[in-house]
Amino acid sequence: MKALLDRARSFRRRVDFESGEYRKLAEGQYPEALFITCSDSRVIPALITGARPGEIFELRNAGNIVPSYGQHAAGGEAATIEYALEVLGVQDVVVCGHSHCGAMGALRSGDDLTALPGVDAWLGLARPSLAPVLTGAPDGLELSDVVQRNVVNQLAALRSYPVVRQRLDTDRLRLHGWYYEVDTGQVHELDEDGRFRVHAG
Repeated sequence: MKALLDRARSFRRRVDFESGEYRKLAEGQYPEALFITCSDSRVIPALITGARPGEIFELRNAGNIVPSYGQHAAGGEAATIEYALEVLGVQDVVVCGHSHCGAMGALRSGDDLTALPGVDAWLGLARPSLAPVLTGAPDGLELSDVVQRNVVNQLAALRSYPVVRQRLDTDRLRLHGWYYEVDTGQVHELDEDGRFRVHAG
């Protein structure tokens, strides 16, 4: 923690806050994309995308889960999605899962989460839609398969939001599914045929 605190204290000296870039940020934000990903500390959206301050709006939680519309009367996920689309006018939404995901690993292994009731309840949102994968061939099931299927499922959950459907219907929104490999840095993109592929940069 000391190293983090020291860097926070020296942040203003390390960054040129006199530049026009930071003055412009103070006037408002105009992000290009809403980036929905896991809370995992190894997944850093700005590092992966090379985004500068103000370029991506982030929504992070365990397992990059998007509760279906109306599933929670009030929730940070729904509020963030609505704000990103209705107020900020974001035109691209990325749902990014990742390798070595503890949340999806727990679902894959059927871990006993009774000691973590909050985690168990949260992952319960993803369990039903993952059931066909989890019960199909658990012994030979790769974690990457579970994570990628979860990304597809969360994109489907996004489509349950009226604000998302309206923009999709009028070609004002694009949805993207990504799978990020922590150990290689590769980003696999969901193609129209439902498969995740690495595209040449």
